[in-house]
Order: sequence, then structure tokens, then C-alpha cells
Amino acid sequence: MVQLSRFTLRAVACLAFVGLAAAHTSLRAEDISAWQSVKKAGVLRCGAAVAPPYVMRDPKTGEYSGFFSELCRNFGQNVLKVKVEFVDTTWDNIVAGLQSDKWDLSMALNQTPEREKAVSFSAPATDYNVSFVYNRNNPKIPKGARSIADIDKPGVTVAVMSGAAQDKAISVALKQARIMRLPGNDETRLALMSKRADLLADANITNMLLTEAHPDWAATVQPNPPLAQQEVAFGVRKETSAADLAVLNDFVNSQVRTGAVDKLIKTSVQAMLVANK
Repeated sequence: MVQLSRFTLRAVACLAFVGLAAAHTSLRAEDISAWQSVKKAGVLRCGAAVAPPYVMRDPKTGEYSGFFSELCRNFGQNVLKVKVEFVDTTWDNIVAGLQSDKWDLSMALNQTPEREKAVSFSAPATDYNVSFVYNRNNPKIPKGARSIADIDKPGVTVAVMSGAAQDKAISVALKQARIMRLPGNDETRLALMSKRADLLADANITNMLLTEAHPDWAATVQPNPPLAQQEVAFGVRKETSAADLAVLNDFVNSQVRTGAVDKLIKTSVQAMLVANK
């Protein structure tokens, strides 16, 4: 029988311990995969910054609607089988709040290179570009305006939601016009309607709602080529596992493929138009 030295025995014991520790770490990683932490908490927290029709909030009831809100609600209830909670935030804080674990998903996040450094993204639910709404009676805006050069002039004020993707886009594109940064969608619309701002920069879908609600005075400048053409998706924390992301991507892709997203967009647009009458 071979006699093992005391040193060899100790080495074998150490290797065995390391192996067990590695196995335990692997098991723990598996335990928290596939949204297990959310399931354990029993609630999916959706970070919500208002941007109709993506994310809408009833000021009287506090209830959330909009097609991204419905997607988040459906993912939580139908896929993860948990309750869904919407957490109020702003576009300035939509990424920071996700990083600090104040919510599990950020809704309707434009996939920009800057944000990709801080968070990961799901498969896209829709696309996005920036348009500008103005009062057709405003002499500062030339009829038939179709380019940034037509509106980027001294004395022109553009309202935009602070920290939103459109804020980032126009901050680069506009060289002469004044940018009026405001906290939310309601404030930017009021600035345009009260004539404190000459134009409102927002998502193409969101601005479509405004022009359809006010066809008597509202007109759109849709830059050609499109300004800030991007994809809109859910944002998740950077450390989210590939397995977790695959679950979310399967859900989003199925909603796009079956036409569910298109139906939700149409429903949200109609609801917004009714609310604005």
C-alpha cells in the first residue's frame, strides 16, 4: 500500500475543497439565473419615465398604460408569473436607477452607444427617430421645412425632455437654436402650446400623437435623413446573465413576430387621442 506524505494529503484536501467551492459557486449562479431573484421577491419592478405612447401615466389615478408598460406587465405576469410594479422615474435617472437596483427593467430605452457602456439591452420592440412639432402659424419656421438647417437658427427655441434620447440627439445636431430642457412630456408640450418654445423635439411616434390631436395648428418637421434612427428596447443591468437575457428576448421577439406589439401601439395611440379630446 502506497503511503502518502503529510504534504500530499494536505494538497489533496485543498484541491477537494477548491472543487467543492467551485461547484457551490456554480450552483449558486444557476440558482439566481432565469429571473430567480425576481421570482423570489414575487414582483417585477419596471422603471417608468413617461413618454407617450411608449409609457403613459394617468395623473389622477397613477395607473400606467402605453405599449411598453403593457409589454412589461405581460412579461412579469405571463412569463415570470409575478406581480408587476411600476416605479416612477425621469429620463435623467432611467439608467442610474437601473444600475442601483431600484428596478429590474427600464422601459422604452433607446439603444445608444453611450447607454451600452452602462447597461445591456433586450431585443428591440420597435424603432425610433426624432421629429419636431411646431405651430404652422409660427413665422420663424419656414413652410415645407424638411431639414435641420431649416430650423437650426438663432432665435429659435426647441423644447425637449431633459436626459431623453432626443435630448442627446439634438444637442449634437443643433448648433444655433436654443435648447429648452424640461423634466417631462407634459412640460414640453405646454412650452410649445404656450409659445415659449418654437418647436418640440420628441420621438416620431409621440409627435404623431400631438399632430393628430391638434390638426388645426400642429405640423411636423421630419428630418431627412432621419435624425437619431435607433432601436427601442428594455434596459437590464450589465451583469444580467445570458440565460436571463434569452428569456426576455424570446418574449420580446415573440410579441413582435405575432404582431402583438403593433396592436399594442395602435391601442396606445387611440387611447392617447381619446384622452386629448
